[in-house]
Amino acid sequence: MTNQEKGTSLVLATAFISGLAIFINKFGIKGMDPYFYTFAKNIIAGALLLSILLLAKHWPSLKKLDKADKWRLLLISIIGGAVPFLLFFKGLTMTTALKAGFIHKTLFIYVGILAAIFLKEKINKSMLFGFISLLAGSILFLKITPQSLNLGDLFIFIAVLFWAVEIAISKKTLQKVSGTLVATARMLGGSVFILLFLLFTGRAALFAGIDWTMLLWMAIGGVLLTGYTITFYNGLQKIKASVATSILTLGMAVTALLSALFLDKSLNAQQLLGILLMIVGVIFVSKIVRRFIKSIIFRKAKLNAST
Repeated sequence: MTNQEKGTSLVLATAFISGLAIFINKFGIKGMDPYFYTFAKNIIAGALLLSILLLAKHWPSLKKLDKADKWRLLLISIIGGAVPFLLFFKGLTMTTALKAGFIHKTLFIYVGILAAIFLKEKINKSMLFGFISLLAGSILFLKITPQSLNLGDLFIFIAVLFWAVEIAISKKTLQKVSGTLVATARMLGGSVFILLFLLFTGRAALFAGIDWTMLLWMAIGGVLLTGYTITFYNGLQKIKASVATSILTLGMAVTALLSALFLDKSLNAQQLLGILLMIVGVIFVSKIVRRFIKSIIFRKAKLNAST
């Protein structure tokens, strides 16, 4: 398996985890302060990532970092692991999981622009068609109109802009640093800043009110976040930032399917068409996905011919 194939596989896993996490977090955050919930699951993810980092013996690579890399890691922790999480989970209490999923998955647009300008990533006609197909599919799927958006959606949109900048910085940092180390710095460093926010806003007393149910939801959120970050940053290291974030769009379909299965929210013809356009978009954006599908078709044709 080539590096690009590994990267694509990892980010496909991220997309699945992302869709599952948005669905789960909508339940986990109920009855909890969104900022406290964010801190709890982020610090759990940070601790798990640190354990993985130490077991994988990536820690010595810190000694090889120059000042610019260390500053980038600090910046990643603030604009990737702190501020946008506070905005996102506050917004999630004010909007639906599906709308939150849609806004989050428009990330590929802003990352694509930043990657073209600052990372010199080339966007060809096939990728451009894929981007348009992804956006059209997303809009069709959720029936998004300007009138359907609210303040919670605005918070999530601003969070996504922060994440877009962070991904561009992370892609540059990943040239010298492992994906696991970037993920760990993002979550642990971000958790410190969120903790300071909790203390300065008088939320320290919330720690005393934790019960077993809350702890369970926090643990589930932390484990999912660990899976998300470790697959995404290790995948991002191997493929273009614009391609990686385009693949993440498929997470919205996962959230929708889970909502249909467990919340009795059936999918209509328009939504199914939206999912189809998203899949087509990812196929056009990613050469690896196209190659994989072609290989499946070729194998099937060869099997049919032999029988």
